[in-house]
Amino acid sequence: MAGLNLRFTDDELDALRERAAAEGRSMQAFAHDAVVAAINEHSRLFNEAADHVLKASAELNRRLA
Repeated sequence: MAGLNLRFTDDELDALRERAAAEGRSMQAFAHDAVVAAINEHSRLFNEAADHVLKASAELNRRLA
């Protein structure tokens, strides 16, 4: 599996350490899941926006076809 090095400020690293500990998880697992969640959320928002545009322009697209 590929790896990635990330750089954090001292405050960011402290916050990551505290949050991961509060959830009983390693910092690596917490950070990994946070990145994956952000990717999934971005994809979800993009798909919602695309669906909205398709629905909003359906009549126009039908007339132009």
